[in-house]
Amino acid sequence: MTPATRQEVLGLYRKILQIAKNWQSASGQIEETVREKEYIRNEARTLFRKNKNVTDPKLIKQCIEECEARIEIGLHYNIPYPRPIHLPPMGLAHKQGRTLRHQEKLRKISKPIYLKSHEEVS
Repeated sequence: MTPATRQEVLGLYRKILQIAKNWQSASGQIEETVREKEYIRNEARTLFRKNKNVTDPKLIKQCIEECEARIEIGLHYNIPYPRPIHLPPMGLAHKQGRTLRHQEKLRKISKPIYLKSHEEVS
């Protein structure tokens, strides 16, 4: 990891911790705010520790993009959790005879960047 990339990653981590520190839940309830703050800190800690040994520049860039996307979506919608997507079973096939394996491949490709690591950790 280059020093510039390292600084960018550490800056993102600090930004997430700052967001968690100042987070207010949409409902305004204290218990929910505390729960959401803890979720933000735990999610960041888990994902950053999981990816600390990544050395491939392309994979590092993908992780940084995912982090930035999750930050922006969380701030925009005021929810710390990733927004789920719904793809109905066999909903991606446009030709007859598509197999389940092909459907799984299409689902993986069509998954938004902000959900790439969510299912791996959760």
